[in-house]
Amino acid sequence: MTNQTETSLDMSDVNPEAIAHDLERLSDLASIVAAAQDALTDDMVTRLASAFSEGITLLDRLTRNEGLMRLLQVLDRPETQHLMISLSEALGKMSQEIATAPPAKGGVISLYRLACNPGTQEGLRSLSVLGEYWSESLRELHRRGG
Repeated sequence: MTNQTETSLDMSDVNPEAIAHDLERLSDLASIVAAAQDALTDDMVTRLASAFSEGITLLDRLTRNEGLMRLLQVLDRPETQHLMISLSEALGKMSQEIATAPPAKGGVISLYRLACNPGTQEGLRSLSVLGEYWSESLRELHRRGG
């Protein structure tokens, strides 16, 4: 008898509106799953599997590439991040300036004026320093047989 009493008490606590709402949500979820199953054709599943497989293969190749891993380590340094941010800003400004400026006239006098510009000198200096370190690194790699 106590089981019947407990069961009837439990049933009286149930809200029929809440059950109806939960059933409606469950029905909506089932409809979504059914629609997704209908939408996925065999061709789509094959393409997705192929893309996933190629992505895993690419990721494997990238993680085995010692040069790329070294580059990623260097890119993670704060000073390199500052360099990349300033380079991206400079590229944007350069693109706007070149697009809006009249074409260069050329000639020795224009070249002299450009050479006197502090920005030109800093740019050449930056490229010169990069070239110096780059060539040192290449020579060292070849000496070590890399």
